[in-house]
Amino acid sequence: MYSLGIEGTAHTVSVGIVDENCNVLANQSANYFPKEGIHPRKAVEHHAEAIPKLITTALKEAKLTIKDIDVISFSKGPGIQPCLRLTATIARTIAINHKKPIIGVNHCIAHVEIGKKKTGAKDPIILYVSGGNTQVIGFAQNRYRVFGETIDIAIGNSIDKFARFCDLGFPGGPIVEKLAKKGKFQELPYKVKGMDFSFSGIAVELERRYKKGANINDLCYSFQETVFAMLTESVERALAHTEKTEVLLTGGVAQNKRLQQMLKIMAKERGCKYFAVPKEYAGDNGAMIAWAGMIKHKNKKHDQLKDTKIIRDWRIDEVIL
Repeated sequence: MYSLGIEGTAHTVSVGIVDENCNVLANQSANYFPKEGIHPRKAVEHHAEAIPKLITTALKEAKLTIKDIDVISFSKGPGIQPCLRLTATIARTIAINHKKPIIGVNHCIAHVEIGKKKTGAKDPIILYVSGGNTQVIGFAQNRYRVFGETIDIAIGNSIDKFARFCDLGFPGGPIVEKLAKKGKFQELPYKVKGMDFSFSGIAVELERRYKKGANINDLCYSFQETVFAMLTESVERALAHTEKTEVLLTGGVAQNKRLQQMLKIMAKERGCKYFAVPKEYAGDNGAMIAWAGMIKHKNKKHDQLKDTKIIRDWRIDEVIL
């Protein structure tokens, strides 16, 4: 069996193809990374031009034709509304024209499921960190539960906002991580409330200090050390609360080596197993959408066309598995 997945929730548009064992046969992507941040209309124009080419290239890479595909999967939400609409429309068009079943996938669940499958994690506490989401998650009673999350902006968004303010470029994560290696620590606001966390105030304070001439390397280092410590604290609390024995790091920001190191140390001290999604599946990608769709396809949970309407703010804990 083969699932073709189309991802298009934000700045990345991607087409992936997987089989029933999550062997990735193709994973083609194109990125829209403007300096000023994502403009929805321009992102849609970029995606509309890229998707047909990505589908053709992915099928060629997988050595398949559209006739060989068993299910069309697409990112139904959450995400930027115009981008979601485009992705859904293209998925519906393919499904109707080629008489294929269609499945709308929760983008967050796709990040989690590809991470679990590719690492071998069974029942972890998940730290899901990306441009648009930051959540501490665990599975219980047929659905994913959110134990802690950002109460304002996501960690990736916060990093990108700071990087744009300092004219470091976009996306900001890799640049901030590189500069942080040369910096020294300065104390910043530490905002953990229960198991939730806040990043907007830290970003504002960083901008204030940058205006006053603070060393950019020190700011980047302090930023990472502070926010990653906050996330690690929340994950540790979730582990203690649930008594789970695995930690999984997934999402685009999961590529950060310092965050990986901090979680790994914490997990080791608690006697837990630590897993991090492979780099090639950390950011938004079509393969993760294809795999999440394949899981539902194997369970015969297909959508009717009327059920493929996008859900801009579709939370992971709203999905019953």
